[in-house]
Order: sequence, then structure tokens, then C-alpha cells
Amino acid sequence: MIVDIFIPCFIDQLYPDTALNMVKILEKYGIGVNYNPEQTCCGQIAFKSGFWNEARSIAIKFLKDFSNDRYIVSPSPSCVGMIKNYYNEFFYNSAFHNDYKQVQKNIYEFTDFMVNILKVGDNTGAIFNETVTYHDSCSSLREINTSEQARELLKHVKGLKLVEMEESDVCCGFGYTFSVKNEAISTAMAQQKIQNAINTGASYIVSSESSCLMHLDAYIEKHKLPIKTIHIVDVLASGWE
Repeated sequence: MIVDIFIPCFIDQLYPDTALNMVKILEKYGIGVNYNPEQTCCGQIAFKSGFWNEARSIAIKFLKDFSNDRYIVSPSPSCVGMIKNYYNEFFYNSAFHNDYKQVQKNIYEFTDFMVNILKVGDNTGAIFNETVTYHDSCSSLREINTSEQARELLKHVKGLKLVEMEESDVCCGFGYTFSVKNEAISTAMAQQKIQNAINTGASYIVSSESSCLMHLDAYIEKHKLPIKTIHIVDVLASGWE
């Protein structure tokens, strides 16, 4: 099997190791990986900021970049949710309708692909000797429904202890431009989320959404708090070569 990978712009620029680790994991399971270097953004930020014409232009480019009839795997629930759920606003009953339906069918968030397509089950091979707690991003929980897939994978990581925090399904406060336009509320939401995580005794907050982790990590670093953040891809790539 060969898959295309979509690496969102913020992961490409800020968390390239997560992208490389996703490739490492897929190749471990015998999956051929194709990366189109022309890919850029899914258009989510423009769309959610009200710039629909600009977002539609980006979405058209995305369809052209991923025109092959292969699985598309991405380590970002919010980007996958944007493509699966909101591209319909651009392409319903348009000249791009069939192209969109193909991409909509083919694209998978990483944990969903691992559990429901590769059927990885209990053979992750990862080792991570830490106590962790899991943050459900809004997109993973409400747009593509992958919270259980992530936990299923973590359950089979050797040495890892998962302790659920209170309100794991509550927003972290990022929300892209929400954190800029509503800084005080966004910061308070991050504070509450991190405190709930610390209360579990965990040393790491794990999530499948890098944008959430970026937001939480900024608060953690600023206040020198005794907890870290890590993407689930980086957990699953730990402990093996």
C-alpha cells in the first residue's frame, strides 16, 4: 500500500519531527509514503476568519495536490475535519464536486488510519515510560470522532500509564484566531486545562492536535509548570528504531 501524507503548515514549520515520526511509523508497518512538496495549507484559518474566497482558492489547490486515488494520512484532526466537513461549503454541486468527494473519502487522521485501516491493535511496538493524560481536541472529538482511536493506541504502549483528567473533552482555549481575539478567555481556558492535567500526576499531556499542544506549551513554559506536552505520533515513535 502507498499513501499520500498531508503535513499541515504549522506542523511543517514548528513540529517537523512529528511529521518525520509519522513517516517512520507508517514505513515500519510496510506502508509506502508519498509526499507532494507542492502541498501547503488546507485553508482552515482563512475559512474560520471569514475569508471564504481565499480559503476556496487554497482548497482547490489542495484537491489538485491530492488528486491520486490513495489514502491521505495527516497528523492533524483539525485539518482533516476542515477537509471532510467544510470543503462541502465550497464544492457542493460544483465542477470540483467529484474531486472533493474522492478526497473526502480518502483522507484520514493518523490515529484513525492506524486503528481502522491498518488494524494495528496491540502491536504498536512503542515504549514510553511515563504517566500521561490525554487532551481531546475539539476537532478530534466533535468533527472526526477519533478520541477512542487515540486511547486504543496509547493503551498498547509499553511503560505508559494513562490517567484521565477532569474535563478532558473541554476546549483548551486555542481555537486559532479565538486565542488572539479573546486572549483573556483563551488564557484562562489553558490555565484550567493544564491544572486539570497536573492534578492527575501526569508528566505529559498527550494529544493528536499540535495546535492545542502549542497553545498549552506556551502557557506551561511561561509559568514554568511541572508538565510537558507531546503529540501522540511522537509517543508512538518512541522506544524503537
